[in-house]
Formats: sequence, C-alpha cells, structure tokens
Amino acid sequence: MVDIAARQRETYEALYRLDDAPFIAERPALFSPAAAAQDDANLKGCFGRFAQILLPLEYTNWVEESVAHVQSCYLGDWTSLNKVRVQGRQALEFLSQAGLNDLSRFEIGQIKHHVQLDENGWVASEGILLRLGPEEFMYTAGSCDWLAWRLRQGGWDADLTDISPDQFIFGVQGPTSLFALEQATGESLRDIGFNRSREAQVGGMRVRVLRTGISGELGYEVHGPADDANEVWRAILAGGTESGIRQLGFRAQPVQHIEAGIATNGLDYLPAAIITPGAPRQFRPGSMGGSFVPSNGVTDYFRKPGELGWGPRRLPAHDFLGRDALAADTAQGGPARVLAGLIWNDADVLSVFAALLGDGDLPEQMDIPRRLGPSFDQVLVAGHPVGVSTGRALSPQLRATISLCVIDRDHAAPGTDVTVVWGRPGTPQREIRATIDVLPFKPDHRRIDVTKL
Repeated sequence: MVDIAARQRETYEALYRLDDAPFIAERPALFSPAAAAQDDANLKGCFGRFAQILLPLEYTNWVEESVAHVQSCYLGDWTSLNKVRVQGRQALEFLSQAGLNDLSRFEIGQIKHHVQLDENGWVASEGILLRLGPEEFMYTAGSCDWLAWRLRQGGWDADLTDISPDQFIFGVQGPTSLFALEQATGESLRDIGFNRSREAQVGGMRVRVLRTGISGELGYEVHGPADDANEVWRAILAGGTESGIRQLGFRAQPVQHIEAGIATNGLDYLPAAIITPGAPRQFRPGSMGGSFVPSNGVTDYFRKPGELGWGPRRLPAHDFLGRDALAADTAQGGPARVLAGLIWNDADVLSVFAALLGDGDLPEQMDIPRRLGPSFDQVLVAGHPVGVSTGRALSPQLRATISLCVIDRDHAAPGTDVTVVWGRPGTPQREIRATIDVLPFKPDHRRIDVTKL
C-alpha cells in the first residue's frame, strides 16, 4: 500500500529545498493526495498549478462546473491551501495579537476569519482559523509563512507546525451539498451551524466537517488525513450522485469567489508580507496582467481591510499589529476606497473577441472564464483614475462579465458608469464600459437554516 502522507511530505519538502530550480525539469511534481480518485474523471489530462499542487483543470467542462454551486453542488479540492497547527499555553494570546478579529469568545469547533495586518495596516495574510482544543488551533490560508515568521519574532509559549502535506481539504458547496454529505457520512449534519465544525465519518474514515461559505451558497469543507484522501473523495462523489454533484476543476474554481464578492489573496490583491522575511513561499513568480500601472511601486497592490470588505464596524479593543494604522483610518471615516462590483458592457466585451475575426490591431484577449494569475485593470471616470478592477470573470450563472473593484468612495454608488482600460501597456488597449453593482452579485445563502431543508 502506498504511504500517501509520507509521499506528500517528501515531495512537499523537496519543492522548498529546490525552490529556485525550474519546476518542469528539476523539481518534483506534487499532485493532490486524491489524485488517483480524481484521475478517473480527468479525461482531458490537463492540470493547473494551485500553490505547489497540480490539479485537474476540467472534469467535464468549465461552464457546467461553474454553475454547480448554484444549481446543485460541487466537490472541489482545496488541499493546496497552506495549513499550520498552532498550539501551546500562549497560542490564543499570540493569534489574538496577530489578527484584527476578536477571539475573546472563540469556542472549540468554531471557525473565524483571521485577517492579519502589517504595521501600516495593510493586509499581510488572511485565512480561516479553526479552534480544535483549549490550546490547539489550525490556520489555513494561501500562505501561512507570515504567521510563522511573526511567531518566531516573539517569545511566545506556543509552537507552529506545517501540516500542509499531511491533510486534505475538500470543498462541497451548493444547495444540495448538505444532502450529498449526509449521504456520504450516513448521519444528519444539521447541527453544524455556520462557521462551526465537528468530527464525522465518511466510509469509516474520520474527518472533520466545517460549514463554510466560499461560494456564497450553503457549503462545507471536509478535512482529513492525506492517506484517506482517495477513499473520502470517492465516497463523497458517490454520496452526491442523487444530489447532482459535480467535480470542480481548477479552471472554474475562482468564478464563484467573484460572484460572492470575495477577494482572493495573490489574485485580487498582493499581501504586504511579500516584502518581508515572512513572504509567501507558496505563490509562484509570474507576470502581472492588466492595464494598471502603479505609481508608488508594489504597495499599490496592497489593500487595507476596509478596501476588501473586511473592515470592522468599530475598532477592536484588543491589541494587534496594525491597530494604530487602522485607528488612524477610522478617525478619518475609514479608507478612501471601498470594494464594489463591476458589470462589464456586453457589446464592448464581445468586440474584444470579435477583433480576432476582423481587420486592424488585435487587442489582448480575455482568458475564459478568468485569468489564472493576478491581473489589475485601471478604472476611470471622465478619463481620471478612480479605482482598480481585479478578477474579471465570465459568469455563466449571471450571463455576464463581472469583476471586483476597489474604488474611490465618491464613485462607488451602484449604477455609476465607469470605464475599464483593457489590455497591458504597449498593447492595443480598449475601453470597456462598466457599471458599479452591489456585492455580492447574487443572493447570499451561506447562513440558510438547514433545519428547515
């Protein structure tokens, strides 16, 4: 029998030792611990890279997979997320000082959104914090390197262990997700409230079920040991047959985040940690897409929590890094920019694609459903810069091209007309008309009362 957990850790650690080596030639390829189960349906044999892990791009087609979270449910793989266990006598105190969220009433089994700032108030890291015991926590994020570095700076009586290769994380999201998981576990899961979790069994294997909402719909995460990943994936898939479950490929994964108005670290903003010793090792280097040209260097890609919809209504009472900067913003009425949605003009978007069939200069084409890497586009009003658009996505559910936009408050009212500059500098750029919309783009069903289903 293959020791999946040992194989995952060996490959994971080799990637860090050979970090500067060419990925394709001198670094080992790291696949999901559920790769064998996923390979059954990966008929196209194509993969995309999410952090260190290579995931199937599509199982059926990206359109069908992009609407599953609204029409039925999907099974997707988020094992690529960095995962650390923090434990010890001062673990809670450290985590409280590391993030702006109040942890004073943090129950065992509860989940918190943990937003971590630098001393300037920029978002340095953000992810999900789960309390497993009185002195034990798990943090999952695009990268946990900032948190690990912060712990090393102080004399905390706490330890941090990287458990990324040892655990899988599967997402099951959509209106029928509860029924699929109840079938797979053989028990009722209706006692699990939003942002709560508990242990269960899938096919006799112990897992932890978390109720989360990354799709803006009813949804769950399933966590467990890497050795059980293939069996758990197959069991969930079988349990969701009558619920219309679909496997979600990497190509369609990001669309739901934009629909739900959720900014993604490394795609819709850059974490302030990148210019520190706590820089994320999980993010691969690459070119920046889009028309936006920074005037202040890399910090123009950083964001304050209030610019991403994470600003607290009142300044938290506890001490945390970045509190003084956040207090200064609060005293001035909050950040000058806010997060809004953009709906792009259909005719202008179509003209970009139609240019391939006509004469004249060819504008940069739009990846469908969205660019897999970061892309920042300049937003104008009457020719003047007022914001930055990110995450442009073609949403089959909304039948529209949408994006997030960090925009000046004076121009953030729904219905405001703006212009998005499409195309990198030096290419035949196009002006795309767009309209400000409220977020999320579709109704928020994350907190639906499951006892009534």
